[in-house]
Amino acid sequence: MKVEVVGKNGFNPSEPIKKYATDKLAKLDKMLYDKDNVTARVVCKVYKAYHKVEVTIPSKNIILRAEVSEADVYAAIDGAIDKLMKQIRRHNDKVKDKLGKATIRTQEVDEEPKKITREKHLDLEPMSKEEAIDQMEALGHDFFVFLDKETRKTNVIYLRADGDYAVIETEAK
Repeated sequence: MKVEVVGKNGFNPSEPIKKYATDKLAKLDKMLYDKDNVTARVVCKVYKAYHKVEVTIPSKNIILRAEVSEADVYAAIDGAIDKLMKQIRRHNDKVKDKLGKATIRTQEVDEEPKKITREKHLDLEPMSKEEAIDQMEALGHDFFVFLDKETRKTNVIYLRADGDYAVIETEAK
């Protein structure tokens, strides 16, 4: 994986900072599938009371992104790496689950029909799409059902594979 470390807001990262970020990102190499075609971009910003580090890794199947603010730039880099590791693990687990289930299904001939094993009832709160995204992220889910504040329709907002969000709006017939 190639690493590009840049500064913003008048901050110019020193060679030790660049080396530190590059060394820390090397830990992620083992976890990424297409690491040879990836360039990680590390943006270091300085403010009066803190440093902010933003790391973006646009991979083939997922865009990884972490943003951390700390008093020290090295601590911010560490925090961003921790967040990225969690994202990669979660993504790799999903891929393994999908691949594992697909191979099991093809081998099973007498598969039992699927059944509903759990039901969940929701009280829909009117909220904006932005509030729904915040709720979804706070819960750590890939989707969230909500009542749109403006249209008063039930919507589902979900995280797409490319890292963006999409909304499904329902219509009654």
